[in-house]
Amino acid sequence: MSVLVNKNSKIVVQGFTGKEGTFHALQMIEYGTNVIGGVTPGKGGEKHLDKPVFNTVSDARKATGCNVSIIFVPPAFAADAIMEAADAGVELIVCITEGIPVQDMVKAKAYLVGKNSRLVGPNCPGVITPNEAKVGIMPGFVFKKGRVGIVSKSGTLTYEAADQVVKAGLGVSTAIGIGGDPIIGTTTREAVELFMNDPETDGIIMIGEIGGSLEAEAARWVKANGTKPVVGFIAGQTAPAGRRMGHAGAIIGGKDDTAAAKMQIMRDCGITVVDSPAAIGETMAMVLKNAAVVA
Repeated sequence: MSVLVNKNSKIVVQGFTGKEGTFHALQMIEYGTNVIGGVTPGKGGEKHLDKPVFNTVSDARKATGCNVSIIFVPPAFAADAIMEAADAGVELIVCITEGIPVQDMVKAKAYLVGKNSRLVGPNCPGVITPNEAKVGIMPGFVFKKGRVGIVSKSGTLTYEAADQVVKAGLGVSTAIGIGGDPIIGTTTREAVELFMNDPETDGIIMIGEIGGSLEAEAARWVKANGTKPVVGFIAGQTAPAGRRMGHAGAIIGGKDDTAAAKMQIMRDCGITVVDSPAAIGETMAMVLKNAAVVA
């Protein structure tokens, strides 16, 4: 078992024949990901990267049974692409696109309610289950198979956490980059819950940043329901109030949005918090060792 994607996932690429779609689809295929084709309106029936091209996600779904879509389309069309994939019944939608207008995402998020589709992103690096499937833009060589789940708002810190985990002699079950926009699909809490329920994940790394309440909500869920150790880190510890730092959602809007406040909430909920990403791997190794001794 794995979280969200595995070797049996059937992935379709929306924006398949564009520059970004082509580049990253090729990287995914070379990693061994089961990319079964792509979607580019008006190019249905053609071949690209030796894979079939479809006019719509619905056509791709009917022809291939695809259950995962990854989106590489311009911001103005990305929300429509999300809704198209959901309308076709695709179970997992990973949206890489950055800069989608907030009002578009409000509409797309509302459209997903009641649908049999989970959205990861937008503005995210994607999802990877090492040695099985890379559905995103992350450098696959950094990730080694193991039993530590990673959930992160930051793409770069996802890769850093994976590197630290591997250097500590551990490995990654699945890593989920949820994205840093104000409105996203899968939340930190939802991703943590997936890992808590995954028998192949022994520990969880939760990486957040200033702005919003996702980390606090996840921490309180862990306190009430957690059965596995969690190591946390919050980026933006020196960020001034009221200034956006990097991601569109990374802006301190209140006293509980600061890095210090989030880190304290996490500690109060039993999460082991580190002050530097360089300590993530060694801390996870220590926490897992202590958990094994107690067990």
